[in-house]
Amino acid sequence: MSDSANSAPASTPANAQRVLVLQGGGALGSYQAGAYQALCRNDFEPEWVAGISIGAINAAIIAGNPPEKRLERLKEFWEQVSSPVSWNPLTPGTRERSYFNETSAAWVATFGVPGFFTPRFPPAPLWPQGSPQSQSYYDTTPLRATLERLVDFDLINNGKTRLSVGAVGVTSGNFRYFDSVEFRKLGKKIGPEHIMASGALPPGFPSVVIEGEHYWDGGIASNTPLDYVLDEGVNNDLLIFQVDLFSARGPLPTSLLEAAEREKDIRYSSRTRMNTDKNKQVHNIRKALRDLIGRLPDDLRQDPSVEILRQAARENTVTVVHLIYRSKNHESSSRDYDFSHVGMVEHWSAGERDVHLSMQYRDWLERPQSGETMVTYDLTGDDSEFPIEKQEK
Repeated sequence: MSDSANSAPASTPANAQRVLVLQGGGALGSYQAGAYQALCRNDFEPEWVAGISIGAINAAIIAGNPPEKRLERLKEFWEQVSSPVSWNPLTPGTRERSYFNETSAAWVATFGVPGFFTPRFPPAPLWPQGSPQSQSYYDTTPLRATLERLVDFDLINNGKTRLSVGAVGVTSGNFRYFDSVEFRKLGKKIGPEHIMASGALPPGFPSVVIEGEHYWDGGIASNTPLDYVLDEGVNNDLLIFQVDLFSARGPLPTSLLEAAEREKDIRYSSRTRMNTDKNKQVHNIRKALRDLIGRLPDDLRQDPSVEILRQAARENTVTVVHLIYRSKNHESSSRDYDFSHVGMVEHWSAGERDVHLSMQYRDWLERPQSGETMVTYDLTGDDSEFPIEKQEK
């Protein structure tokens, strides 16, 4: 007799732990804020928020505020860090609009972003070698003040919503997650420095020192926290909304600017398919292990070593609804630091639209069937009749 019946029963995704996974992507992060607004309208409040870089900032604002204030705080942040230009000067998709975006990005590179970062003066190359100021073009001190104003860190450390943000050790090269649940067990607390470390992308931003170690942006090693959520969330069934800002798929470049844009897309895109393939391999191993245990004679089934293997063979079910911001044809490789108000509003609206579109196809609310343990639904971003693609693992 098979022993699979002893594994943890799978709940429907709608009753599973709800997780919001937010990729890094600078100014494109307002797409995630718009997606969150639409998710709220569909009664999706996450129990766990994981983010990297700008995704970590959005995640901290969500986890660090009560549900009724989260959207207000997100809007306040994105209004603050976007430029005061509130009108759309040119038609999207035109060459002139592309020039406008490039000019806006150049303005940010020259003067910084209010409440986020300011250029160093004198510039970094003029500071003595080895000084903190010589290692980054910008000072992120304003970001700490913004986080302290918009985020209740006591709520993060003592509240019900789990927060996980990723960063990379500068000298060790090791990836590390700062997790409110794990920190609580160790008697530690998440603070502004952990969020800043997750977004400290060099050479623009300085490293952040935590417990004697310097940390850089987690996107250097992995720009999405999906793998961490899958590894750590094995005790619960999971319903994950993964909101990405770079697409792994794209057309063949036809110019240097398009080549730079495509390279950045590939470098920072999520390896969601790789994660689902890995999950399938693990699922096959666990299934084989359960089948093997089920064939053991009764006297061996009670062996302590078999009990350890039985626990290792247990599985949860995972449903991933994957949203990806699809670049507009007037945007280039500078789109992740174009903090213009025009761009912010467009990205926010795109996030709302994509979530509302995905909500029209509720197959992802069904329980995975036929022994599936991980199902991913991708919003294709095209005009097909069924813009949601399903991958089963």
